Amino acid sequence: MSRMPHVPPGVEIRELQSPDELDELVSIFDDVWRPDPGRRPVTTDMLRALSHAGNYVAGAFLGDHLAGGSVAFFGTPIGENLHSHMTGVSRRGRGHSVGHALKMHQRAWALRRGLTTITWTFDPLVARNAYFNFAKLGARPRHYYEDFYGDIGDELGGTDDSDRVLVTWALTEHPDELAERLDADGDPTAESLLATGAVLGIDTTDIARPTTDLTPVTHDATVVIPIPRDIETLRRTRPVEASRWRLALRRSLSPLLVDGEAARSVRFLRTGHYVLGPAGSAVPSPSKSPSKSPSGVSTSTTTLGAGRA
Repeated sequence: MSRMPHVPPGVEIRELQSPDELDELVSIFDDVWRPDPGRRPVTTDMLRALSHAGNYVAGAFLGDHLAGGSVAFFGTPIGENLHSHMTGVSRRGRGHSVGHALKMHQRAWALRRGLTTITWTFDPLVARNAYFNFAKLGARPRHYYEDFYGDIGDELGGTDDSDRVLVTWALTEHPDELAERLDADGDPTAESLLATGAVLGIDTTDIARPTTDLTPVTHDATVVIPIPRDIETLRRTRPVEASRWRLALRRSLSPLLVDGEAARSVRFLRTGHYVLGPAGSAVPSPSKSPSKSPSGVSTSTTTLGAGRA
C-alpha cells in the first residue's frame, strides 16, 4: 500500500461509513468541543447521511485507535468547492501531525472529484488555528462574520460571540509551490515590522483591556494585530477579558478583510500576531490549471485539535 505525501508514519486515514466508526468520531468531537448536552455539533445519523450522499467523512487512526476526523460537504460554486465543517483531533492524536494529514487527505479527495477549492470557517482568536491555516496550509481569508453560529453552547467558545473568518484553500497550487510561497514571506517579528512603520491594530498596554484605534487604516499601511496565545484558557478563567479581546479583534480585523483588488495579504506569526500587508498585496489565486501534477492523488486507501474546520 503506497503512502501519501505529508502522511506521518503510523497514521492511517480513510473514509468512515459504519455506524460504529461514526459514533466513535462523534465521541471525539464531543471530547474536543465539550458541547452542552443535547447540543452536539454533529450526530451519528447526520454523519451517516452525509457519507451515504457522497460527502467527505474521514477518520485518522493510530494503530487500531481513531485519533481524529474531518467532515466536509459539497458547497458552492457547485462542482468546484468543498466546504469543510469540522476537523478535530483527540488527545491521543496530538503531536502526530494528524490535523495536517487530515487536511492533505481531504485535499487529495477533493482533487479526485475535480474540485478546485476547499473553504472553512475558524475562530480568529484561536492562535494555533490561525497559524495552521495561514502558515502551514497557505489558506487565504475571504470574510469576517460576526457571531456566525449564534450561541453554539460549547466549552471552547464559552459565552463569547461565535465570530468566524471564512478562508479559501486553492487546491490548484501544488504543495511544493505553496511551500516556496510561504518560505518567501520570511519570518519577520512584530517588533521589527512596527519599528519600520507598521501600524499596531490593537493596543495591549493594558493586556486585560485591549483597545482598538478606530481611525481608518490607510491603504498603504501594513497592520500588525496581536491576539492572546491561549484564548480558550482565558475564556474559562477570565471571560470578561476574553470578550474584550473578541470586540477588539472584530473592530481591527473585520474592516481589513476585503476581497477583490484591495485585498490585503495575511500572515500569522508564531508569536500570535496577524500581519496584513498594504491594500492590493494579496497574492492572486492560482489559475485553475495546475502547473504541476498534484502529488498524492490516489484512489487507494491511504496510510498515513482543534476547531470547527
